[in-house]
Amino acid sequence: MKNKRVTFLILSLLLFTPRIGHAMHIMEGFLPVKWAIMWGLLSIPFIILGIRSINKNIKGDTNKKVLLGLAGGFVFVLSALKIPSVTGSCSHPTGVGLGAILFGPTTMTVIGLIVLLFQALLLAHGGLTTLGANTFSMAIVGPFVSYGIYKIIIRRKGNRSVAVFLAAALGDLITYVVTSIQLSLAFPDLVGGFWTSLTKFLSVFAVTQIPLAIVEGIITVIVINLLVEYKKDGVIVIESIN
Repeated sequence: MKNKRVTFLILSLLLFTPRIGHAMHIMEGFLPVKWAIMWGLLSIPFIILGIRSINKNIKGDTNKKVLLGLAGGFVFVLSALKIPSVTGSCSHPTGVGLGAILFGPTTMTVIGLIVLLFQALLLAHGGLTTLGANTFSMAIVGPFVSYGIYKIIIRRKGNRSVAVFLAAALGDLITYVVTSIQLSLAFPDLVGGFWTSLTKFLSVFAVTQIPLAIVEGIITVIVINLLVEYKKDGVIVIESIN
C-alpha cells in the first residue's frame, strides 16, 4: 500500500511540472548515415551489459521491479518536457540520474533505450535512425556521470542531498555536451571546423539547459528523500541510498 503511495506522490509531482512541447531529441533522419550507424554500434556493448545487470539484480524481486518501473516513468515524463533549442534537437531534462543512483548506470542504459524507443514511435520525439546517438548521450554517458558523481561524494561522507542534486544536474548537463559533440562532428563549421561548431552548439544549449538541469536536480532530491522516508519505515529496500 505504501509503495503505491510513494508512486502516487512522485507521479503527482511530475504531473504538476510545467510541460513544454514542440521539439524532440536529435530528430529522425537528421544525422548522416555514417554517424547514425557509429553511435548505434557504440551503444550496443552498454545495452548488453545493462540487460545482464537487470537479469542479475532485479529478476524475481518485486520491490525492485516496482522501483525500476518508477525510474522508467520518471525518465519518460521528464525527458518529454521539451524546449526548442538547436536546429534538429532540443533541450529537456533527462531523468536518468534517479535510476542511476538506485540501480547503477548500465541498468539505466536499457531503461533509457526503451524510453527513447517509445518516444520515437509514439510521440515523434527523436527517431529510429538517431536512436543510437540519443541513447549514447542520454542513456549511457548521462547515467555513468550521475552514478560516478553520487558515489564519489557519498564515499567522501558528503551530504546525500547535495550528492543527489549534483549527480542529477551534471548528468543532465553532460548529456547536452555529448549531444553538442555529436552535432559538431556531423556538421562542422565551414570556416572554424569542429571546435567552432561545438562552441556554437554549447552556447545555444546552455541558455535553456542549465536552468533545466537545476530543476531536475531539485526534483530528483525530492523524489530520493521520499524514497528514503519509506526506506526508514522498512517499506522499501534500497541498498544504494546511504
